[in-house]
Amino acid sequence: MTTEVSAQGLGIGRDQVLGAARDYGVYVAIVLLILINSVITPHFLSLDNLRVQLFQAVPVLIVALGMALVIGTEGIDLSVGAVIAVAAALIPLYLGYGPWPAIAMALAGGAVSGLVGGSMVAFARVQPIVATLALMIGLRGFAVILNGATAKPVNDPEITGLGLDSWLGLPEMAWLAVLLVVAVAFLVRRTTFGRQLTAIGDNRAASALAGLPVRRVLLTVYVISGVFAAFAGVLLVGHGGYADPANYGLDYELLAITAVVVGGTPLSGGQVRVLGTAAGALFMQLITATLIQHDVKSSYEQMAEAIIIVAAVYAARGRARP
Repeated sequence: MTTEVSAQGLGIGRDQVLGAARDYGVYVAIVLLILINSVITPHFLSLDNLRVQLFQAVPVLIVALGMALVIGTEGIDLSVGAVIAVAAALIPLYLGYGPWPAIAMALAGGAVSGLVGGSMVAFARVQPIVATLALMIGLRGFAVILNGATAKPVNDPEITGLGLDSWLGLPEMAWLAVLLVVAVAFLVRRTTFGRQLTAIGDNRAASALAGLPVRRVLLTVYVISGVFAAFAGVLLVGHGGYADPANYGLDYELLAITAVVVGGTPLSGGQVRVLGTAAGALFMQLITATLIQHDVKSSYEQMAEAIIIVAAVYAARGRARP
């Protein structure tokens, strides 16, 4: 009771605290992690370590941007990890035509995957979790069949350059991710499509009655999610120097959803926090890197991630209450 009275006296309620945690918590957590690691982790602030963290975080960030758009419509896309595998499988198949046709085919594979999943959601009215779960299972098997269940080397300098080269001391893929963050933020905040997306996520039935192109928007966000996942697959192939669909993209759907939720986008839809999603991907990478560098077992890492997810979902739920 004393705590409640004190909070009321300060004009601070639980909803305000939860709202502040959702809006700014991930940024505060990143700063705290950096400060702590700068003290306890040797060479944490070195340029080499920064590059390593970005190489690890960028593919998840790119997938999370597409996932954020889908979640903004009150959907989910569990197929993104399998789409990464399909993109990785397509690159060696078409690399003989040149690097850019191979990349184009990988992105096209992501677009087709998103088109299939989006069609099931928008036209067949299948629940997003069911539609994309089925797609995830089917695409993973398809990718392994395409690639022959073996890792294939990819030595083309154009493709490996996307995953390994740097510009101004930072990975090129990080600069590409920045461009995508800016583009998605503009799409959400400054375009009619972005307003339609959040309106549909807020109330799909009312949006349909208002004449919004609900099916077209739903289809588009799943296609974008598929293309972004495929692009992440291209970067992973370039960074690793080989295509391994059996292992590429594993758990990426969970990492992307975690980044989106931690970044403040509610699973109930109606909002898309683009910068928060980028910060969420970086935060989760910093958590992973901190635990790995201090020899903490992966099981504890998973437990920490679970606690973070629950806390983020609770904060978003509290803010969403009327």
